[in-house]
Amino acid sequence: MIALVTTAAFSLFDVVDPRPLLSHLDSLLWAVLVLGGLIFIHELGHFLVAKRAGVKVLKFSLGFGPKIIGITRGETEYLLSAIPLGGYVKMHGEDPKEEVADPERSFSAKSVGWRSLIILAGPGSNLLLAVAIFWVIFTISGVPVPSTRIGKILEGYPAQTAGLKTDDRILAIDGNPVDSWEDIPARISKRAGQPVQLTVEREGTKFDVTVHPKIDRVKSIFGEEEEIGRIGISQAENIVMAKANPLSAFGRAISHTYDLSRLILLTFVKLIQGVVPAKTIGGPLLVAQMAGQQARLGILYLLNFTAVLSINLAILNLLPIPILDGGHLLFSLIEAVRGKPVSLQKREMAQQVGMAMLVALMIFAFYNDIFRLLGKQ
Repeated sequence: MIALVTTAAFSLFDVVDPRPLLSHLDSLLWAVLVLGGLIFIHELGHFLVAKRAGVKVLKFSLGFGPKIIGITRGETEYLLSAIPLGGYVKMHGEDPKEEVADPERSFSAKSVGWRSLIILAGPGSNLLLAVAIFWVIFTISGVPVPSTRIGKILEGYPAQTAGLKTDDRILAIDGNPVDSWEDIPARISKRAGQPVQLTVEREGTKFDVTVHPKIDRVKSIFGEEEEIGRIGISQAENIVMAKANPLSAFGRAISHTYDLSRLILLTFVKLIQGVVPAKTIGGPLLVAQMAGQQARLGILYLLNFTAVLSINLAILNLLPIPILDGGHLLFSLIEAVRGKPVSLQKREMAQQVGMAMLVALMIFAFYNDIFRLLGKQ
């Protein structure tokens, strides 16, 4: 597992301002705790499933590079290593060039299914952690439900012409109930120039009003221009916290993790496409800034940040890049299709390319972090 993030992935959810003025010592402490915890959970997933599969685990390391301290318990050496940018679990027989002394407990001797489960267990643990954190947050503070109350009416737009006012609450669109604010622009944006009937509540009185959304050219959250229908209203309240019992909070935590996973994956896709600028890529310094700021806002903010970061790292490590979990999973899938493993030479070549890519990305991330600290991004 490696630690690499993109500010675009976080700005989607208004989690944090990614450009605080100063980085404090406590930020570094919180970053170590947050990243260390996420790395531990990730590697613990690999470790537990490997043990369940009967694979001999030789090393469990937090960090890469030279060993700082280590202790051996049973057949496994537990390490704290010098470079705190990730971690690893070393399994018997994982390296194709390694002499396999105990074939029955070798990683390479296990079926493709077991090997795939061991690989997926790391990112999967990060996703499960996000669900658990959101469950705690929603149980304590309630489930966030965007309000459907109008905050501002823009001049010259159909809402003003139709007589809508501040504090009006939109209950339905074309007779279909509105559950959250996101439903309103999502439905109206597709109806440019067409009549739309809104059911509105004003001071306890319900009535219907017809509006004709005008065509506007806007930029998406990724900076792409698109044409949408708009009536010229903004939201009065960003979020209303609705009380939830543990069961409904758990369901909401699962759906929220799924929604964020889709958006973060889309962020990475847009990054590759060049829609999201490369300067949004950040490394541990950016994580430290964000962690410190969220910790100062309160424990729930820090937990929310940790959950989003956990999803971010899970998606990143599932990318099909050799040396990442996604790269190992790709080799397993190819083996399942071909009926035989990819040759050692090709795997070694792919891993060298993957390592070069990750080193380049990490250098670029540090470059962005430093310029961000200097206020030049």
